[in-house]
Formats: sequence, C-alpha cells, structure tokens
Amino acid sequence: MEEVTLDRLVPGGQGIGALASGKKAFVWGALPGETVELQITKNKSSFCEGIATKILIPAKHRVSPRDPCHLATSPWQIMDYPYELEQKSLLVTECFRQAEVQIPESLPITDNQDYFYRNKMEYSLYWDNHDNKIHLAFHARGTHRKIPIDQSSIERPEIFAEAQNIVAELNAAQKSARDYQSLLVRCNQQGIISSALFENHKPRPKMTPLSDTICGHTYTYSPNGFFQINLPVYELALASIQQHISTNKVLDLYAGVGTIGLSVARDKDLTLVEIDKSAFAELRKNSDSHINAVLAKSEEVLDFITPDATVILDPPRAGCDPKLIEKLNTTQPTTIIYLSCNPITQARDCQPLLQNYQIKLCQPFNFFPRTPHIENLIVLTPK
Repeated sequence: MEEVTLDRLVPGGQGIGALASGKKAFVWGALPGETVELQITKNKSSFCEGIATKILIPAKHRVSPRDPCHLATSPWQIMDYPYELEQKSLLVTECFRQAEVQIPESLPITDNQDYFYRNKMEYSLYWDNHDNKIHLAFHARGTHRKIPIDQSSIERPEIFAEAQNIVAELNAAQKSARDYQSLLVRCNQQGIISSALFENHKPRPKMTPLSDTICGHTYTYSPNGFFQINLPVYELALASIQQHISTNKVLDLYAGVGTIGLSVARDKDLTLVEIDKSAFAELRKNSDSHINAVLAKSEEVLDFITPDATVILDPPRAGCDPKLIEKLNTTQPTTIIYLSCNPITQARDCQPLLQNYQIKLCQPFNFFPRTPHIENLIVLTPK
C-alpha cells in the first residue's frame, strides 16, 4: 500500500497529492489535508488513480458517510455539507482560472437539500450465491464489479422502495439476475412511479410517461429520456435565468423537452432547437402552437442567431460546437445565458467570447449534492 497526503480537490471530484516518488495521485474517498493509505486502481507513467482504504490522519471536515455504497454513487458523502458547497464554489473558480477567464466573484452556491433528491435511479442486479437471491446493486467505482446494497439515500424514498418491491417479486418468482441488464425507476414530484426492467438481448420496454409542474407549467416526459434530476433546484436556476431575458426574441439551443425556454420565455418570440427525436416529440407536446420548434443540431441552425436575440445554451457535458461559439462572436446577440453541467467546457467556450462579451453573472447550483457534479450559470453581455 502507498501513503499519500492530499493537497486539494480537483474538478473531477478526487483529491490530489504526491506519492513519495513524486508521482501525482488522484484519490477517491479522501479530503484535502488527509493522509491515507491508497489502493492504486490505475497506474500510468506520470500519475496514478486509486481509492483511500485507510484514513491515517483525518480532516476536520470528514463525516461518516450515510451509505456504505457511497463511493459508487455519491463519493462526497464523506465531507460535511457546508464544506461541500465551499469546495464546489472553489472548483468553479478554478475551472475558469485554468481557462484564463476572469469571472466576477461567484454567488454562493444555491441548493435545496442534500439527500433524497434524485427523481431517477438505475440499479444493477446482483446474484448472491449464498442466499440464492437477487439484490439491488451498484458498480464499484472504476470497475465492473457489482456491490449489493440494502440502503441508498440520494434518490427519493419512493424510488428505492419501488426497486426493493420489484426485486422481491423477482425473487418470489425465482428469477435469475443474469437475465437482466438493469432496473430503472423514476418518479415525479407527486411521488408517482414509472419503472422498467431491462432484460438482456431484448428491446427496452416502453415506460409509462410522467408529468411534472415547473414554474407553473406542466411538462410530460419519458422516464427513460433526459429530464432534470433535481427539480426544486432546477426551478431556482430557471428563476435566475428569467431575470436575464433582455429581449422579446429568445433562442433556446440544446432545448431537450423544452423546460428552459418554455418556463422563462413562453410569452415571447421563442425558438426551441433540439436534435434528439424522442426529446423533440416531448418538446412539441409541451409547446404552445405559436412556439417555433426546430429538429436540428444547434450548430446547424446558426441563422437563428441574431443581434436582437437572447440566446440560451444548455449543452451536454462536451460543451458547444466551435462553429456555434464563432457565430455568437460574430453576430453578438444581446445576451448569452449559458447553463452547464461541466464548468470545464463552459469555461473553454466562454474564453473566445470575451473578445466581445463580459461575464455579468456566475452562479453555481448544487443540482447533485454529495457528488462532485456542479451546475453553473453564466450570463454574458456585450462589452
């Protein structure tokens, strides 16, 4: 076993420190200032990755994790919650510093509750040779090995209860775990459940659609498609976005099922752009007849970007296509509102925009408590 003392947390969520050899180590399960024994899981010439197996010198912010499976689902259960919020704000700042983008002092991170917030969870199924039964499971971090669980605290209680009931039914019918790929369970804010077992070598079954009310508007969606995981915090982000809509013409790119544009600019000259056919079908259901909905890649409809528009961006983790960033720079719409689940690519995309824009707002949101994931809102206005 190697020993390492951690210096800080990095944007990926691990702690980083140096081994006695000088090699950098990225470590799960350890906090800044801690000295730990390290089990190496990946060893490269210039760095290694691993998991802390023993805490030799604990940090003052360490707490006992609620769930034994926390490293698989929510590795930041090991720190007190105020410290998590502090670290996430620091990591947002670090992402922009590395991209050489100066931001105004970010506002305090906005959140709601730290446990029982997820409205969707996908479980693996584990066969126990001792009791000859199926158990709910997650994959151990960085491996394909399954960990059986009897407790999980980041999803809503209705979801875990439904998953346990389904497993009990499988065991009563003497089913085998090897026949199933996973179990997906989702619920809406009212606690209504939609679930499905995904069987190996068979098409995925259709799931019962759900609906939720966001900012006073009702949206339908497929439980197996993209829809926000933490709706109370999402509504807080939407309220902030709405404050910065500065024009009657609004373009919502990477629109998904339409929840951003339709929540903040339904009464305006709104265009929604989405490439995924399933999400686009839900978008059309959720839209009023006067809303312009376009099935296309965002970087393929650049003519919709005009100087008199407010442009909303909510891209996937990979960020925006360079052609889109170039078009924003040359056309210079009145306001750019950029919500991102990956501040690293968000900072990268913002860097070239600083030729013509200034960052008016940096506001992180804790959509995913007890995990390293950060949602961040940037508002850019012309210089």
